[in-house]
This record gives sequence, C-alpha cells and structure tokens, in this order.
Amino acid sequence: MASTTSPDTASPAIARTLPPPRLPSISPISFTLIVVVAALFLASMGQVAPSPEKLANGLPRMAELVGRMLPPNTDPGFLQRMGWRILETLQIALVGTVFGVIISLPMGWLTARGISPLGALRHFPRALVSLFRTVPDLVWALLFVSTLGIGAVAGTMTIVVDTVGFCGRFFAEAMEEADKKPQEALHAIGANRVTVLCGAILPDVMPTLINSSLFALEKAVRSSVVLGLVGAGGIGQELKVAFDLFQYRNASAIILAIFVIVLAMEFLTDRLRAKFQ
Repeated sequence: MASTTSPDTASPAIARTLPPPRLPSISPISFTLIVVVAALFLASMGQVAPSPEKLANGLPRMAELVGRMLPPNTDPGFLQRMGWRILETLQIALVGTVFGVIISLPMGWLTARGISPLGALRHFPRALVSLFRTVPDLVWALLFVSTLGIGAVAGTMTIVVDTVGFCGRFFAEAMEEADKKPQEALHAIGANRVTVLCGAILPDVMPTLINSSLFALEKAVRSSVVLGLVGAGGIGQELKVAFDLFQYRNASAIILAIFVIVLAMEFLTDRLRAKFQ
C-alpha cells in the first residue's frame, strides 16, 4: 500500500532528522587566509624549529651542564651577597610598581572614554600608554641603562614605565565600565569631574584597581629578575655574572632563589586578591 504522506509534509520531518553540519561554511577570503597562515607556519617551522638531530645532540650537553650546576653553591659569603641582590630585586619591583600605579590613576582617568576631561584629546595620553605597553621591558631597560647608568635606578624606571603601560589600560577600562547611575546623580547636583571621579567612579572600581595593581606587582617581580641581565640591577645581574664567569653552581643557586621568590610572590598576591574580591 502506497504511503499517503505528501513530499511537502515529509520534507520538514526529514530536515529535522538531518544532523547539523560538522564544520561552518568558510568564505573564499577566510579559506585563502587559512592557507596563507598554514604555509607561513610550515615555512617558519623548517627554518626555526629544532630538528630531531639537533635535539639529540643537545640533550647530552644539557645533561652535562646540569651536572656542572649541581650541587648549588651554599657558601655563606655567596649566599649573603645573593641575599642582598634578592632584596634589591624586591625593592625595584615594589618601588617601581607603587610609582607606576600612582601615575596610572590619572593616566587611566585621562584616557577613559566618556570620563576623560580632555575629550577628543584623550587619544594622546592613550597613545602614550600604548607606547609604554608595546615596547618590551628589555628595550626600556637598555634605554635607561644608557642614560642613567648601570644599577637599580634603571631597573626601577623600567618597572615604572611598564606598570603605567599595564595598569593605565586596565584602569581606563575599569573606569569606563563603572556604574553610570551614581555619576549621573552627582552630575545632577552640579558636581565637577574630580568629585565624580572620587565620589562615584573610584569607589565602584576599587576592587578591580587593587587586583590590577597586584597583578602588576607580580609581573614586576618577574620582570626585575630579567632586567638585571642588561645591567638594570637585581638578582638577574648576579645571574649574568655567574654565567659569564662559568660559575654554574652559583647560577643554579640563583635560579632556585628566583623560583622561590616568584612562587612566594604568586602565593601572596593570590591571597591578597582573594581577600579584596
């Protein structure tokens, strides 16, 4: 007996039982871009990726280097000198972060959309913050070492600039997302921009500002370790000397100390962020 179901009524039912397409449709332009990126990746991998032969030849040398680094140097005189360098590293990170956060507050206000008193001119300080953020830390460190000399001052200035580039952007975004109702209420009674900032915006975004500042401090500790490699003070400078003089046991002790410092700073900042959330 033939089915009485017409094709028009059967088509929706069949369509409902068909599985959805596994892959979304790709436009010709997107497909071309994917092919170009894949070709660039394959070409780059052939030029810069390590070959199995190089890895096989490098592993014995790596094992030999690790053997020369063990055991770490525990000489009291060296540990005392390393301790002072660690203290200098923490001072660079702390002072640079504090000054950077202080500068980032007005910079964030000046660059925040709809809040800045500069209007369209806010793009100029925004471009300055972008410049601070995009130029790598080591480049700033080289510039400050060349102008201020070798030492911790160059490292502190580098951290200040890096913190302004990091916090300036996040402070501005937090201020732009602040609740508008308290701001409108203060504007309605004739409050100026500074009053609105202090009375409505900052209290609303303060947890975000604190979290960003703690992230900046954690980032500064790691950065200050690396800055010493170019002469900007701190424990990184001692690490560079150890490798330059082939004092591998000293280098392993410094690397372990850096690991402990970074781990302790991450634990501390995580606890503080949890407390302020």
